[in-house]
Amino acid sequence: MTVRNLEAAFSPKSIALVGASPREESVAHVVLRNMRDAGFAGPVYLVNPKYTEIEGQPCYPGAAALPGPVDLAIIATPPQTVPGLVAEFGAHGARAVVVITAGFGNGPGSLRQQTLDAARPHTLRVFGPNTVGLLVPGIGLNGSFAHASPLKGDLALLSQSGAVIVTMIDWANDRGIGFSSMVSLGDMADVDFGDLLDWFAADVHTRAILLYVEGITNPKKFMSAARAAARVKPVVVVKSGRHAEAAKAAASHTGALAGVDAVYDAAFRRAGLLRVFDLDELFDSVETLSRVKPFHGRRLSVLTNGGGLGVLAVDRLVDFDGSLAPLSEQTFLRLDQNLPPTWSKSNPVDIIGDAPPERYSAALEALLDDETTDAVLVMNCPTALSSSDAAAASVAETVRSHESKVWPRKPVFAAWLGGAKAADARKVFDPVAVPVFSTPTAAVRGVSHLVRYSEAQDMLMQTPPSLPADFTPDVETARAVVADGLAAGKTWLDRPEIAKMLTAYGITAVAPETAETAAGAREIAARLLPEFGACAVKINSPDIQHKSDIGGVRLNIETPHAAEEAAQEVIAAARAAVPDARILGVTVEPMIRRPGARELILGLADDKLFGPVVLFGQGGTAVEVIRDKALALPPLDLTLAHDLIGRTRISRLLKAFRNEPAADIDEVALTLVKIAQMAADIPEIRELDLNPLLADKDGVVAVDARIRIEVETGTDRHGLNPRFAIRPYPKEWERELTLNDGTSVLARPVRPEDEALYNAFFAKVDKEDLRLRFFTPKPDLSHRFLARLTQIDYARAMAFVALDPDTGELLGVVRIHADPDHEKAEYAILVRSDLKGRGLGWALMQLIIDYAREDGLKTIHGDVLVGNRSMLSMCRQLGFAEVLTAADPDLVTVTLSLD
Repeated sequence: MTVRNLEAAFSPKSIALVGASPREESVAHVVLRNMRDAGFAGPVYLVNPKYTEIEGQPCYPGAAALPGPVDLAIIATPPQTVPGLVAEFGAHGARAVVVITAGFGNGPGSLRQQTLDAARPHTLRVFGPNTVGLLVPGIGLNGSFAHASPLKGDLALLSQSGAVIVTMIDWANDRGIGFSSMVSLGDMADVDFGDLLDWFAADVHTRAILLYVEGITNPKKFMSAARAAARVKPVVVVKSGRHAEAAKAAASHTGALAGVDAVYDAAFRRAGLLRVFDLDELFDSVETLSRVKPFHGRRLSVLTNGGGLGVLAVDRLVDFDGSLAPLSEQTFLRLDQNLPPTWSKSNPVDIIGDAPPERYSAALEALLDDETTDAVLVMNCPTALSSSDAAAASVAETVRSHESKVWPRKPVFAAWLGGAKAADARKVFDPVAVPVFSTPTAAVRGVSHLVRYSEAQDMLMQTPPSLPADFTPDVETARAVVADGLAAGKTWLDRPEIAKMLTAYGITAVAPETAETAAGAREIAARLLPEFGACAVKINSPDIQHKSDIGGVRLNIETPHAAEEAAQEVIAAARAAVPDARILGVTVEPMIRRPGARELILGLADDKLFGPVVLFGQGGTAVEVIRDKALALPPLDLTLAHDLIGRTRISRLLKAFRNEPAADIDEVALTLVKIAQMAADIPEIRELDLNPLLADKDGVVAVDARIRIEVETGTDRHGLNPRFAIRPYPKEWERELTLNDGTSVLARPVRPEDEALYNAFFAKVDKEDLRLRFFTPKPDLSHRFLARLTQIDYARAMAFVALDPDTGELLGVVRIHADPDHEKAEYAILVRSDLKGRGLGWALMQLIIDYAREDGLKTIHGDVLVGNRSMLSMCRQLGFAEVLTAADPDLVTVTLSLD
């Protein structure tokens, strides 16, 4: 389930409080008091067979005795009673329950499972158990045992911790910040983060969503919902347990570096969420998001009456990767005319400790008009020479005046220091939506929240470059290598097998040769040395992965005799270090001498929650010590791969410096895309290391590699890796379509880089066809709009593009977008005007219907203009039913049942 029946919780017409009690110390009595105080307009029925009335209000023995229907039941009774009560209220018509009680256990036969089994026949949604409750201030609903009610506002708080809910109520009420909803998720037996992200993404009363996460239970649903929500409004997340010890150390370098929190961080980043790291920062983000809309740019101007404060603000700005606005020459002259000669003559703009209100106003006006400034931070420290309150009033009036002239105005942030000064200033700044902080750090961090959110949105909308046309991996060869390895009982592939797999994916790698004896190593070296000048000898054992750790590697060997001696040494060292290891001999491989090449690590790890994870960082034998790495969830495109590279320190060394030319960063990024694709194609891969991967101006080469494999028992109905948290590109749906005239076109799922095809496509669609498709002859063709058409989540949407097989031109496109319950999907189709009548639209519609049926959808629907006769005719032939739209006589709703 996802959003189904959640309206019964967030907009109920009637509520039952089950377990109501007159005992003031009981949880149920606190809930009753909160319900009365919050002022819910509908009936609140009390249910408890022990009482006939509580404080003058009738109390009923059960659901059957209630005088009216119930949408939402709030249950605060002993755990063993809950499954029966859920079944009882489900049969009575309730569609949501909040289970406050704790102690349900887990697994088959547990009270938790019994509760879910009782709810399922009625599609009744369960919040909790073990929850503080549910609060919807806009409708006067406080179904919780919190000590106070929140104010009405436009922030939604979803928390696994009830303590965070009650703490946030106090903090926000003191600052006049309100909420659309507060949800204590508790144990998340049913309703979880994914469900609620879908709900609040579509909720018109919610402007931003705040998450307090202890753990995700359904990563695929969470990632799909989070990506969708973050595209329409800010989503801020704080994750506890960042430094929890990993349950088990991995055998590969990649596995050792891919800690649990690092994977969560990669997931949040990929979804476009703004991550904060503690409750203080979450509170700061609320202060900001409740008053200022996200803005583009990171150039900050700082206005202060204390030079030291300005320096502190700049230090923190640099810490948060911000930048100071350079200030235009015109702004500088304007400030110089209005400020005393002793002002700082730079940004931060220090207007001196005796600054009267007029000085604040003049300086702020100049900075708001400055074209190089994206946002302004105004700070004040109290002095005996001026009034902090008067300064606040002057700043507020300046902001108000600027807003009347320029919309949207530049964001303004305030830091009023000195005891209660921030609280006093907040009363002045609230009416003009200026967030107030009590320290420079908190203020700068508040600015950074909005900057990071805007940049995350820009990242989500970037169009990746196309992959090279010659990247066509030999998937079958690689799968055969893995299948043979599993059949032989292998956990780790040997070096020749790995080399074969890397070659199948176009990854240049050193090809080792194996020798069972030292004499064999001598013979191989004799063949390699004339060409390469030096070789390496390494122990060959399926039981030893980190060869250097046990003295199992010898490098820069320049004679056959030295190779023989090296083989004897590494075999002896391995037997001494790991007596039980199977020693198969040694591998001999050429030394790759590329002066100036950077040593990198590229790898795959398998997180038990989010599945495959891609790692990039500085390579070599000390990777765990250096720990210069970044993670990303696959699948990757080239833009995401470059972003992954850019989040490491080693990325700076990939650029040119001193006499060293830049490494081929594009080839490094492409290699990351290739191993991510390998993870999608071959689910049996559990860990992969390319370490070191040498990168220089001539490209990349993998010097050493290891791959761990394991039988994959899961399945995916699309034939893809079932452990991927984000559904990868469904290559298996690529088709060749034959049109009425016998010509063929290529149809395949849309890819982000297809955005480049749309302008030429729309140029060949006439205005009438545009009107019939978009209900306007001039649709929005901006980058943001086209990105939404091409950067889709295959878990909830699909679009097939029809391409000319010779020119690659876009000929037509059909798409569906499923509802959060994945039952119904809306379709849309558009074909180039000069191609109408050739059967392309018919072929695309049949393809999308086939896909929708296989994807498990139940119906496809769409709104068609009455005048679109060709579309209506095609829909009739395909079996769509038609219904005139009552609200708009020009529209016909067409629906196709896929059962």
